[in-house]
Amino acid sequence: MSNTLMHTDLQLEGLKSKYTGKVREVYRLENDALIMVATDRLSAFDVVMPKGIPYKGQILNQIATKMLEATADIVPNWLLSTPDPNVSVGVACEPFKVEMVIRGYLSGHAARTYKSGERMLCGVRMPEGMIENDMFPTPIITPATKAEEGHDEDISRENIIAQGIVSESDYLILEDYTRKLFARGTEIAKKQGLILVDTKYEFGKTAKGEIVLIDEIHTPDSSRYFYEEGYAERQANGLVQKQLSKEFVRQWLISNGFQGLEGQILPEMDEKLITSISERYIELYENITGLPFEKASLTNLQDRIHKNVSNYLQNS
Repeated sequence: MSNTLMHTDLQLEGLKSKYTGKVREVYRLENDALIMVATDRLSAFDVVMPKGIPYKGQILNQIATKMLEATADIVPNWLLSTPDPNVSVGVACEPFKVEMVIRGYLSGHAARTYKSGERMLCGVRMPEGMIENDMFPTPIITPATKAEEGHDEDISRENIIAQGIVSESDYLILEDYTRKLFARGTEIAKKQGLILVDTKYEFGKTAKGEIVLIDEIHTPDSSRYFYEEGYAERQANGLVQKQLSKEFVRQWLISNGFQGLEGQILPEMDEKLITSISERYIELYENITGLPFEKASLTNLQDRIHKNVSNYLQNS
């Protein structure tokens, strides 16, 4: 299980620039096409783990593709094609430097903030009397600045506009799109017996000035899901919710004394744990999409990707 895609070095005709994120690598061509490669890198608490997770990149890319296609009627997006299991090709955009995080339930970062006694999150007041994993009366939008390195940081709507990070007119569109996408994502999840708990969306502006959805959507890296069956009973009895997300990775790190804070030592992930994480991601894929996961070959990953992308560019 050690053959994973940790980085790429695509030699593409007309290559203009390359950006390496925590998980994805983005190649921009002179014709303003973007080649986005989903690697098998695993990020938690804004820290990239030293070992990859087999099939993770394929899973993220294929879920994102299905979800972009399932929401294209309500929000325009950047996607043009997926020439390889790990690759998406789309229209180059100027990204907005914020992530639009929307939360339907008091979970994850919101729950940790709430437990600390704080009731304000990104300028939004959370109701009193909630317990972890309770549903908010209305989903709340809690944006974060998009950090190229290190931690993304919470920011309020008011500060985003006041600091000129996003204009007020554009931000209103981002909010509207975020709520529409979350509503659609909630409907899709419900059909699979799931609850879309929280997620994040990223947007960009095309050369023509159109605001479009970019990057991934409704994947286990960007979203948290609960199983709908048993949710109410677990909540009433104060039990931990059964969930589909990479929160299990975060919890493993926390239990081993790591939350990405200064001075903390990253715990070692052995092969048994890596295999279990890979299996969990496959479970996530099958539950979220309702389809069996078809493993792509792990042999010569770099060559396969380069060949598929090159063929696509020559024929497009």
